[in-house]
Amino acid sequence: MDSGVQQYANPDVLVETEWVEKNLNNASLRIVEVDYDRAANYDTGHIPGAVLFDWRNDLNHPVTRDIPSKEQLENLFSRSGISNDTTIALYGDFNNWFATFAFWIFKYYGIENVKMINGGRKKWLLEDRPLSKDVPGYPRTDFRASQPDETLRVYMDYVRQAIRMKDKILVDVRSPKEYKGEILAPPEYPSEQAQRGGHIPGAKNIPWSQAVNDTDGTFKPKKELEKLYVSKGVTPEKEVITYCRIGERSSHTWFVLKYLLGYLNVKNYDGSWSEWGSSVRAPVEK
Repeated sequence: MDSGVQQYANPDVLVETEWVEKNLNNASLRIVEVDYDRAANYDTGHIPGAVLFDWRNDLNHPVTRDIPSKEQLENLFSRSGISNDTTIALYGDFNNWFATFAFWIFKYYGIENVKMINGGRKKWLLEDRPLSKDVPGYPRTDFRASQPDETLRVYMDYVRQAIRMKDKILVDVRSPKEYKGEILAPPEYPSEQAQRGGHIPGAKNIPWSQAVNDTDGTFKPKKELEKLYVSKGVTPEKEVITYCRIGERSSHTWFVLKYLLGYLNVKNYDGSWSEWGSSVRAPVEK
């Protein structure tokens, strides 16, 4: 493991690209690429041996507005050749937006052996590391997940109460234009728009992208991250609720606060603005 990650509260959740390349033939490791757009990413070349988890098809419930059920996740892991003693290394496009969403889902279902590849696809490509277009196949396993850990997730009724409590703080990780209500979604993601623009009352705007380095998508040093959040009143003794538009960017900030900074009480509101901004009588600030 790279010595640079040792500064974080939980350095074991991160692995560096160099480590991954050295472990490409490690039978106990399964590399998983998580993409929003398969054709523009995985299909053009991926880390050799990596399986694809498609954000839309694999990490969303096919009928309800929800994440996969326990049984759906177990089937996904089993057909990907992941057993309960396999270590999972996640990475993806957009500086690991969707990979951290997968990480959050996995932790929700009690999966312990999961790590993030620091820098994701961006860093792997910048370093000109090996790529493959082969779609690997692995023997099916019989993976078993745990029951959901609801301490990692909140729903709309909970947030309605939280906005009136001083010991809780909401972090809106969207862009400033989304936060102000000038736009309803990032230009590259026009779907899943809410009926109204703005933000949840009292929420602090700390865009997710401020936690990573522009050059290679790696996470910023711990001291920089602490300054970023503490300066906005997001301090360790408070319960922190992160949200964005559909829950994926907020998972990135949830990961930073909980695992890199060691905040003890961080929850993801994955209903996020697509739910709040379309709900009757939900208060909105601009």
